[in-house]
Amino acid sequence: MNEALLEAAKGRSIGEVPVGAVVVKDGQIIARACNQPVSSCNPVAHAEILALQSAAAAIGNYRLLDCDLYVTLEPCTMCAGAIVHSRIRRLIYGAAEPKAGAIVSAAKVLEQPQMNHRVEVTAGVLQAECSEMISDFFRFRRQQIREARRKRNDSYKDYGT
Repeated sequence: MNEALLEAAKGRSIGEVPVGAVVVKDGQIIARACNQPVSSCNPVAHAEILALQSAAAAIGNYRLLDCDLYVTLEPCTMCAGAIVHSRIRRLIYGAAEPKAGAIVSAAKVLEQPQMNHRVEVTAGVLQAECSEMISDFFRFRRQQIREARRKRNDSYKDYGT
């Protein structure tokens, strides 16, 4: 999970929501990625999707049997579906995502009876660190928005005198 946190920090440094993911096979990291939907203008460029794509390319098979996915934030519905289709053995994630998490929070995609693959799930690994990174990012983002509004309002005041 520490490696996934490093990926999340890379995403944060380019202005993305700091989510990181790594795929591990036989104890070795075979793929890593951070969120990139904003910087790549690609709505599906979530860290999980990019890491799964990279892992599939690395082993030459879209089925990532015997692979584990570590991700700093509970995956969304799209990513949960990709986890099933890629046949990830085990999902390990850090922080819960109460609004859009599709593992245990807002939905339980992996528990749907029609799913043709079962994924072992471990939640809460380095939860405090993962949660703090996300919270700090959005706290900073809200502060930037407040400052921009304040500057805009101050510039309007100049016209009123």
